Amino acid sequence: FCSSFGCFVLWIYEKQHLQSELMSLELRHTKQQQLIQRLMNLNQIDERSLKAGSFYDMGDKQYMDCAQIFKNTQSGFYMIKPLLSPTRMRVYCDMTDGQSSRDAQMAVSHLTDWNDYKIGFGDMKSANGEFWLGNDNLHYMTTQDDYTLRINLKDFEGSRRFAVYRTFKVDNEQNHYQLQFGVYTGSAGDALSGSYHPEVQWWASHQGMTFSTRDRDNDRYDRSCDQEDKSGWWFNRCHSDNLNGFYHRGPYSAVTDDGIVWYPWHGWWYSLKSVQTKIRPASFEPNDV
Repeated sequence: FCSSFGCFVLWIYEKQHLQSELMSLELRHTKQQQLIQRLMNLNQIDERSLKAGSFYDMGDKQYMDCAQIFKNTQSGFYMIKPLLSPTRMRVYCDMTDGQSSRDAQMAVSHLTDWNDYKIGFGDMKSANGEFWLGNDNLHYMTTQDDYTLRINLKDFEGSRRFAVYRTFKVDNEQNHYQLQFGVYTGSAGDALSGSYHPEVQWWASHQGMTFSTRDRDNDRYDRSCDQEDKSGWWFNRCHSDNLNGFYHRGPYSAVTDDGIVWYPWHGWWYSLKSVQTKIRPASFEPNDV
């Protein structure tokens, strides 16, 4: 038994309590929906990544590069056989952009030996994996036709630049994988030829340089560029770019300029966040395929 006032107070209290529980349930429901959506988004991302990293079996057909299979339109790993190569090789073909077909990706930071760079190493299963295609493979590919090199660069502030070089060629092992390249275009600056400053070009240009590793010193430096700058590369005395350098995070200080460097953009003392290097035939046009 209760008075009218007492029951009214009790009714108001119960109503407020129920409203509070209802709001709490609605909030939990909203959070659950948000969590479900996030999981769905993650699954979609994983599916896209898996698809991009998929291996596509082209059967008995042989292709000399990714340009010849561009009509497949699926980015992923394929087996190709350049004309001079004794065996087929596994490569990643980037076909996400309808305007391009790229034949190789090189973005790795390791201090490895001559033989590792010769045959290639790294993650050849993931679309976002870091790997070195192998200097032998680069030689086989770039000597069968006229190839263009494209280098995509990204810094830790989210800015992006690129550099394109015509007539990119890598010689054979007997000539220490000597590097040759042609005219530069792009937004990152011409680091490979060192043309950004004529006074340093004689020691900073990579034109005509041979490849060096920690166990094969082929640079023009009186010491070892590879030992000092922690990578295998086409060093001179030593570099204007070092795309296999040590993975610092942006501005850094060290005994030597051993970061992932592209001098005309960020100088010697800034290490880039990511580098992606690709090649394709200079004559390739997507509409021709």
